[in-house]
Amino acid sequence: MLTDPADPHARRLRQLCRFHVVPNANPDGSCRGHLRTNAVGVNLNREWHEPTPERSPEVLAIRNAMDEVGCHFAMDVHGDEAIPHVFIAGFEGIPSWTDALGESYTRYRSILERRTPDFQTKRGYPTASPGRANLAMSTNQVAERFGCLAMTLEMPFKDNDDLPCNEQGWSPERSKLLARECLTSLLEWLEG
Repeated sequence: MLTDPADPHARRLRQLCRFHVVPNANPDGSCRGHLRTNAVGVNLNREWHEPTPERSPEVLAIRNAMDEVGCHFAMDVHGDEAIPHVFIAGFEGIPSWTDALGESYTRYRSILERRTPDFQTKRGYPTASPGRANLAMSTNQVAERFGCLAMTLEMPFKDNDDLPCNEQGWSPERSKLLARECLTSLLEWLEG
């Protein structure tokens, strides 16, 4: 969608934003069938506070690039093997949390929930207490580091209990449709 010259949402987003997309932050781990760890066994989503070339060169490269260009909105896309729902994990608990940033986060989630029945806000991970966010995780580190809206979008591995599909379960097609709604929600959030 984002590169489609005929798509009006994509054209408007490209007018308003500069996108930096990392299609896979763990290519060596993915090739080995690892969900969370790279080739040396490091969980890359616990390296964002102090990435090193030896342990987490993937995170180091991404974070350094982000430091160079800045960040205003970040979505880290994951799959959750235990929770059969589509949900967003936020950055509650970061030291620099503000009500305005929290309202912005709530607004984006509300827009996405209204736009697609595949997304919901009732189930997900527990939120961190004030000042207790784990800054080693990408969403928390990015929100804290850049003072921006950051989130982790979690999708189910098998199917979405909120809108199950008996024939196929959660699928690449549904992931693409969800991606489109995430982007159109971003546009509405930006222009709202």
